[in-house]
Amino acid sequence: MAIAGDLSLSPADIAKLSPEQQALYAARPGWSVVGSVLAVGAGTLGCVLLLLRRRWAIAAFVLSLVGIVLQDIGIFGIAGAGRNGDMVPVVLQGLVLVIAIALWLFARRAQRNAWLT
Repeated sequence: MAIAGDLSLSPADIAKLSPEQQALYAARPGWSVVGSVLAVGAGTLGCVLLLLRRRWAIAAFVLSLVGIVLQDIGIFGIAGAGRNGDMVPVVLQGLVLVIAIALWLFARRAQRNAWLT
């Protein structure tokens, strides 16, 4: 839902954001947004595949991790999120990364234990 909300922001919605948020929104590159969509889409697919006990869950989680890295490079490296001392984006993205790694490791463990087909 966060991705859908982000992608559907109108210019009027963006104008309601704080000046810092507007600058961050304008500065992030398009490929970072694609990374966000990839992270969410592949992560969701990985969870569904894991529930269905399919080995493709591992590949989906790897794609999700690639998306997270692209997103983080864009929002932290290019757009400069967190440079003003606001630690909220750093903590939230760190948590997202930890969860994604944990899901990937769990899927690998599930494959080693022959839980996946």
